[in-house]
Formats: sequence, structure tokens, C-alpha cells
Amino acid sequence: MSESGDHINFLHFPTSGIISLIYALENGSSRETALVGDEGMVGISIFMGGESMPSSTEVQSAGQAYRVSRKVMQREFSSGGQLQHVALLFTQALICQTSQTAVCNQHHSLDQQMCRWLLMSMDRLHGNELVVTQQLIGKLLGVRRESVTKTLGQLEKDGLIVRTRGHITVVDRPKLEQRVCECYGVVKNEYARLLSPRKSSK
Repeated sequence: MSESGDHINFLHFPTSGIISLIYALENGSSRETALVGDEGMVGISIFMGGESMPSSTEVQSAGQAYRVSRKVMQREFSSGGQLQHVALLFTQALICQTSQTAVCNQHHSLDQQMCRWLLMSMDRLHGNELVVTQQLIGKLLGVRRESVTKTLGQLEKDGLIVRTRGHITVVDRPKLEQRVCECYGVVKNEYARLLSPRKSSK
């Protein structure tokens, strides 16, 4: 799925894979503002009152998703049931991720940003292997491919990852978590607080 923010007709619920939300500037540069996996949905402007959003979506890791039409989603959302509740909680979590990503991009090193991005991607894939090109990583993080190669090379030298063509495997997640900036934990904790299933009291 690759979709611009100009015309959104469907809300997508990924069941696997990762979808990146990307903001592009007039000069052609772009950067990922958030990523969504099976914990969320893509196309929130459908129920938030806007016809579109100033961003686009791109599949980072291939997977499957359910989709609901604009008409059906708006009808269900307006009914005020469980779907509305979950949709609003996810929107709050997404705002947290977007805000924290902006802070991270401004204040933390590329090494820390890379660790954050790898960990967030692995969380949504529920594994330790990512199929992705260094060129795409550069586009998502808004840096040159050469910078991506250098940063990943250092992570590999330090024994945190292993690279093969088009693949990155995390081999020492605890060290990756020690190396990442605070942004990863802030977002992960907020998602857990808002979206984790609540046990019903008896």
C-alpha cells in the first residue's frame, strides 16, 4: 500500500507487516513521522473529521491488512461503541509517537535514532529480522544512504546486528535497548498503557 494524503477512502487495519507514515517537503526530501503495525490503523483522518492528512503512507515491510470504507467507518465511529474507543486511544498513542519522533530527530544521534527505529520495527514484526534496503532506511530517517551504511556498520561491528543483502537481523536485543535513547521507552510505555488489553474484573 502506497497512498497519498490527498484522498483517503479506506481505513486499513494491518495484521502483519509495517506501514510508514511519511511527510515530504517541497524540495523532495522526506522523513518518516511514525510507523504502524498490527497494533494500529492507517487513515485516521476518516474519523477525526478531516478529509485528508498532509502525509503519505508507504509499506516498509510487506504484510496483510483489513480495510474498511470511509462510509462504514464513519457510521461505526459515530455510534460511540468500542471501535470509537479503541480508535481514539490509538490516535492518542500515534500522537505520542509522532511527537517523540520529532524530538528524537532533533536532539539524538543517528546511532540512537537507528536503534529506536530498529527496535520499533522489530516490535511490530514480532521477530528479530527485517527485510529492508539501506536506501529505504535513509529515506525514512531522512539521511543519506552513506550515513545509514556507516551507522549500521558500527552496530554490526559492535555485535548488535548482522547484515546480509536486503536483510538486517538483530542478534543482541538487550545491548540494542541499552544503546537506544529514551524516546523508544517513552513511546513503548505509552502504547502499552493505552492499547494493552484490560483484564475484566470479576
